[in-house]
Amino acid sequence: MTSPLTAFTRRTALAALASIAATSAWSQAADAKFPSKPVTLVVPYAAGGGTDIVGRLMAQKLSELWGQSVVVDNRTGANGVIGSSHVAKSAPDGHTLLLVVGSHAINPVLMKSMPYDTINDFKPVSMIGAAPYVLVLYPGIPAKSVAELVALAKTKPGKLNYGSAGLASLAHLAAALFANDTGIELTHVPYKSSAQSSIDIITGRLDMQFATVGPTLENIRDGKLRALATTGSKRVSSLPDAPTMMEAGVKDYDVALWLAYVMPAGTPDPIITKLNRAMSEILTDADVVENLQKHGFDPDPGPPDAVTKRIHSETEKWRALVAKTGIKPE
Repeated sequence: MTSPLTAFTRRTALAALASIAATSAWSQAADAKFPSKPVTLVVPYAAGGGTDIVGRLMAQKLSELWGQSVVVDNRTGANGVIGSSHVAKSAPDGHTLLLVVGSHAINPVLMKSMPYDTINDFKPVSMIGAAPYVLVLYPGIPAKSVAELVALAKTKPGKLNYGSAGLASLAHLAAALFANDTGIELTHVPYKSSAQSSIDIITGRLDMQFATVGPTLENIRDGKLRALATTGSKRVSSLPDAPTMMEAGVKDYDVALWLAYVMPAGTPDPIITKLNRAMSEILTDADVVENLQKHGFDPDPGPPDAVTKRIHSETEKWRALVAKTGIKPE
């Protein structure tokens, strides 16, 4: 005779198996139907910027691949928090996608409170790529290399200034990290946008800036700005003569405006896998690679967990910098 405990255990196990089977069947069905309607790609930054340009390119390619519309929704504000919060609360059915950038890992460090958890409220899909900054000077500054700039700054503590798109923007943190690593003192001049600061460095109101490569190339080639170094781990194809910061002597310096896709937590794994495969296919297309590199981005397809690792490592890097420099959270 079967004991009541054994019968209970068997019923519990059967119920669990049934639940797993139902979940698996639902996930497979979700994958087969996906996408069953237009997909919304939330870009949490303004239309027309570098992030938006890349987002729209990828949306177009996904639309072509799936035969289903992928609509870009620019939800701006709070350094990406507004758009990200919207996606965190969206249905986890695969039809809402979020483009995240480096600020996704910075915001938890610099904001007193967040309406979502950057790791647990999202499911990673794929890295897209990374665009290093280029350190540019007003040509009137008497420095032709990073070493000469550092030497000059040490003779004039706090006298040299730099612009950025605002307090705690990635360009601001890139400059603060550079100053910290080289033992120099620079003055930060925050702007509402990098476009405004770019005008002032050309006219000499600013001394330097960590600028995005794509929009800056023409001014570098025309001699309106002097490029000293790029900030990634390898040289930028469109600026082959500019050394990396590490090549220029700044040890372990690696900063890039990276982009990735995430979805709401709870999105079925088969949908994540399907979308990751699509991203890998798109990011190895020769035309897409050429287009991204033209805007300063190096494609970087990979497994979903690469996104999580990037967010973790970036958050810790900027947390350490904030602790050293005293940059105040919002």
